[in-house]
Amino acid sequence: MSSAAQQLEALLELMRRLRDPQRGCPWDRAQTLATIAPHTIEEAYEVADAIASDDPARIRDELGDLLFQVVFQAQLAGERGWFDFADVAAGIHDKLVRRHRHVFGEAAAGEVADLAQAWDSAKAAERAAAGASGALAGVAQSLPALARAAKLARRAAAVGFDWSDERAVRPKIAEELRETEYAVSQGDAAAVEEELGDTLFALANWARLLKVDPENALRVASRKFERRFAAMEALIAERGWVAGELDAEHWEQLWVAVKAAE
Repeated sequence: MSSAAQQLEALLELMRRLRDPQRGCPWDRAQTLATIAPHTIEEAYEVADAIASDDPARIRDELGDLLFQVVFQAQLAGERGWFDFADVAAGIHDKLVRRHRHVFGEAAAGEVADLAQAWDSAKAAERAAAGASGALAGVAQSLPALARAAKLARRAAAVGFDWSDERAVRPKIAEELRETEYAVSQGDAAAVEEELGDTLFALANWARLLKVDPENALRVASRKFERRFAAMEALIAERGWVAGELDAEHWEQLWVAVKAAE
């Protein structure tokens, strides 16, 4: 048995021990597929954060946490008689072989002009075989809203529902902004939410056509804001000011100073 197989079997055995009705951990025994799901999502984001940090030790640790989530979910499913970890591994193995025809002999690499298109076609065929109908079927509701919007737009574009290019989206964004402003002027909170959502959806489409991941773009912008705000707080401390007592003009001065320093 390889070292990887030994370590994986040890992890699976540890999971079984944690779920043992007599000797296991009370917290682990109390969990269900539904209660663990938010932790799985959180761990996936922590993997992304670790990768952004470019810290090998942190990436390794976060990947381990994410792997444990898969092991945990598989254990819970196995206790219900649904499937176990071996079934999960076999399923993804078979799926990857099926989706890589150009690697595993069913089609020469030269015959696959667009690998991304071939991948999407294979996934669409799998969805159809599973009984899902429609180009937008199967887009997870639990995806972050911005990422889900971009994925829905990509699916629609794949069957021809799309703008001609990125420039064609700009009038739509302007239109949605006008409609949002009108809803604000009318004091209609529900309409404001709806129109602002339409604006964000149009922006996600623009990002897609610009070949920018909108979720990552917003994540980068948020990190930049955090960095600049921390720098403003440092300036406030240096000057002996109190953040809660500053007016808009002081905050603007600080913001300009921090941007200039960058």
